[in-house]
Amino acid sequence: MNTFRRKTAEEVLHSISKWHRGRLIILIGAVSGSGKTYHMLREGQALKKQGIDVVICAVTTRQRPETVEQIGDLERIPSIHWFDHSVERKDLNLDALIERNPEVVLVDDLAHSNRESARFPARWDDIQYLLSHGISVFTTVNVFELEGANELAKAYAGIETKEAVPVNVLEWADEVRLIDVTPETILKRYADGHLRGNPGQFVFERGNLGILRELALRLVAEGVNDSLDKHREETGLIGPSGVSERILVSAQYHWNGSIHIRRGQQIAKRLGGDLLIVAFVNRKQALTKEAEAFKRSILKLAEKVGGEFLELPLISRRALPGKLIRYALEQNVTRIVMGHSKQSRWQEFRHGSIVNDILRTTKNIDIFLVADRIEHDGERILPAKVTEPATNDMYKRPSFPEAEQMISRIRRGKLKVYIGAAPGVGKTYAMLREGNYLLKKGIDVVIGLLETHGRQETADQIGQLSAIERRMIDYRGTALKEMDTEAIIRRNPEVVLIDELAHTNVPGSKHKKRYEDVLEVLNAGISVITTVNVQHLESLNDAVEQITGIRVKETVPDAILRMADEAELIDATAQTLRQRMRDGKVYAREKIQQALGHFFKTGNLIALRELALREIADDVDERLESWEQRSSLRGPWRRQEMIFVCVNLGPNAERLIRRGFRIAYRLKAPWVVTYVCGHNRQTGEEKKVEALETLTGRLGGKFEVISETSPRDIAGAIRSKAKEYQATQIIIGQSKRSRWLRLRQGSVVSRLLRLARDTDVLVVAHFDPHVGME
Repeated sequence: MNTFRRKTAEEVLHSISKWHRGRLIILIGAVSGSGKTYHMLREGQALKKQGIDVVICAVTTRQRPETVEQIGDLERIPSIHWFDHSVERKDLNLDALIERNPEVVLVDDLAHSNRESARFPARWDDIQYLLSHGISVFTTVNVFELEGANELAKAYAGIETKEAVPVNVLEWADEVRLIDVTPETILKRYADGHLRGNPGQFVFERGNLGILRELALRLVAEGVNDSLDKHREETGLIGPSGVSERILVSAQYHWNGSIHIRRGQQIAKRLGGDLLIVAFVNRKQALTKEAEAFKRSILKLAEKVGGEFLELPLISRRALPGKLIRYALEQNVTRIVMGHSKQSRWQEFRHGSIVNDILRTTKNIDIFLVADRIEHDGERILPAKVTEPATNDMYKRPSFPEAEQMISRIRRGKLKVYIGAAPGVGKTYAMLREGNYLLKKGIDVVIGLLETHGRQETADQIGQLSAIERRMIDYRGTALKEMDTEAIIRRNPEVVLIDELAHTNVPGSKHKKRYEDVLEVLNAGISVITTVNVQHLESLNDAVEQITGIRVKETVPDAILRMADEAELIDATAQTLRQRMRDGKVYAREKIQQALGHFFKTGNLIALRELALREIADDVDERLESWEQRSSLRGPWRRQEMIFVCVNLGPNAERLIRRGFRIAYRLKAPWVVTYVCGHNRQTGEEKKVEALETLTGRLGGKFEVISETSPRDIAGAIRSKAKEYQATQIIIGQSKRSRWLRLRQGSVVSRLLRLARDTDVLVVAHFDPHVGME
C-alpha cells in the first residue's frame, strides 16, 4: 500500500463521516400510546422545514390518525418485513439507509430484536452502526423496556417484557426527552380505540399507568441529575445544586448505627434522593470485637438498603466535624443524618460538641438529628404500621355540610395543568393542540386567555378555536387588557383554555391572581386547561432562588396543582430551550442575550428541568397512594407524624415554612408553625407576623403565636408547645449568632437540642447564595 497516495474526494468524505458521529435522540414514554412516535415525526417535519435531510424507516403508526398525519411528505425507506409467531415485525434496511445517507433517520422501537439472519441482533446495534456512519437517529422506547426499570415494572405493576435495552444506552444519547401523558389521557385514547395493537388491557389500568409514568419521570430525572453534576463539575461549582436530595448518614460502629441508617434510608426514599453512609475510624486503634460485629451488620444493612458506604480515617474527635463537612460538600450532600448529642451542657463546654461544631460551620446543608426514643421512653425509632379501625360507612347518612361538599365536587369543572421547567418548553402549544382535539370531538372549547409572546408556531395552533374578548381596565390613566372571568362564565363553555396560571392581575381586577379567576370558573362548572412553570410553585420558591439566584415573585399555592385532575409535564432539554431562545422563539430579539446569560444559563435550565421531573413524579406517587392505597415507590412513611416548625422574624422564616410544608406533605402529616413573641415588640413586627401567617395559610398549615416569653425561656416554650401538639419532628433554623453571643446569651437551637433529644429535629441551614452558584 502506498501511504503517500493522495486520497480521493470520496475517501476524504468517508473519513470525515467516520470522525463525525451522528447524534442520538431518545424519546421515552410510560407505555405505547404516550405520543412518542407523534412527537418524533413532528420533530422530523420541523427539521425538514429547516432544510435537514430527514427520512423514516420502521416507523409504526398503528394507523392512529394524528400520527399518520404527521408523516406528511417525509421520505420512507422501506423496512424489511418478517413474521415472528404470526406477528409482523419490521427490521431496519441498513444497506438502503447507508446508500441513501440521510442526515437524520426516524425509527421506532429501540428495544426491537432483529430476525436471526440480520447483520446485528438488535435495533440498538443497528442504530450504533448508523451513528458511526454520521447519520443522526431519533428513536422511541417505553420505560419498561429498559433494563432495571423493567424489573421495577414487574415488581410494582406485574408487567413483563421479552425485549429490553441496557439502561446505559441512555448515557450514549445526546438528548433524552420524556413524553409525559397522564393516565386519564391514555385511558381516553384506549377507550376511543386509538391504541390498537398494544399489550393487554392489564397494562391500561390506571394504577399501572401511574406506576409506569412515575418510573419514566424518575428515570429521566436521574439522567438529568447526572448531566447537572457533570456540568457543575466542569464549571467548578461545589455544594448541593438545590434540586436533588443527597442524604449522608454519619454512623458509628455502635448499636444505634443501624437505627440512623434506616432513618436515613427512609428519608432518602421519601424524598427520592441518594443515600450515602460514612463511618470515621481511628486506624491506629484496633476495633473491639463488639465494634467489629457492629461493622459487619452495618455493611450488610448498607448493601441491603442500597446505600453507598465509606470508611474514613479519623485522628481525633475534635477533627470529626471538619472532616464530615468537607466530605459532605465534596459529595453535594443536602442533609446529614446523625444522632443527638448525649453529653450534658458542662461536658459539651469542656470537650466540645460535634453537633454544635457542625451547626456552626456548615453552609447550605441541613442537619437531621435522630430521636433517642429508646433511652427516653422505650419507643421504637420506626413505629410499627398502625392499622386504623375499620368503619362501615355504607349506611351512614351524610350531614348537610358533607352533602353540600359532595355536590360542589360533582358540579365543579375539571382542571388540567400543563407544567414546564421554563418558558418556551411548549406548554401553550400543547394546551392549544388539546383544545383543537376536543373541539373536533364536538366539545365546546373556547380560549379564555392566550399569550403567544409572538411565537408563530404557537399562534398557528389556534386553529378553529374562538376566543373570549378581554376586559379593558383603566390603571393610572392607561387602558390595560385582562381576562374577562365574568364573560367566560356567561358564555358557559364546557372547557376554557387559560394561559399563565401564576399571572398577577391588573390592580382593579376582581381577583388579585389569575389562579383565583380559575377557581371561580371551575366552581361555575366549567373545566379549565391551564399552564404554569415549576418555578411558580410556592413551596419551590427557595429552591428556585438557590438554583437561579432569582427570587420569583409570582407564585401559586401548591394546593392548586394538587387539586388538579390532571398534571402533565412538557419536557425539553436545556440545549433545545437555548436553541429556541437563539432562534427568537421564546423572547423578543432584544432580550435574548440577557436571558441566555441569566435565567436561561445551561446549569439553570438543567436544574429546573430536574426539579420539574421530580415534582411531577412526587405528584404521581401521591395520586397513586390516594387512588390505589398501594405501596409507594418511595416507600412507606411513618404513621402518626406531626411536624412542628419554629420561626422568628428573620429572613429565613418563609424558607422554614415552605420546608415544613414540603416535609409534612410528603409524610401526609399535619403541621403547625409557631412564632415565639418576646416581651419587647419589634418595629413592624405585626406586619411580619401577619405575612408569615398568610403564607402558612396559603400552604395549608396552622399558625400560632406564643406570647410573653423571656429570651432564655424560648427553647423551653417551644419544647412545651411541641409536646402539646405531640410533634414527632421539630424544624428550626440554624443559629446565626456569633460564638461570643452564644457564650454570653446562649443559643435557642443548642438549648432546644438538649431539651428535645427524644424527638427528631431538623436544623435547616441558612441559604448562602455564594455557595454552589454560577
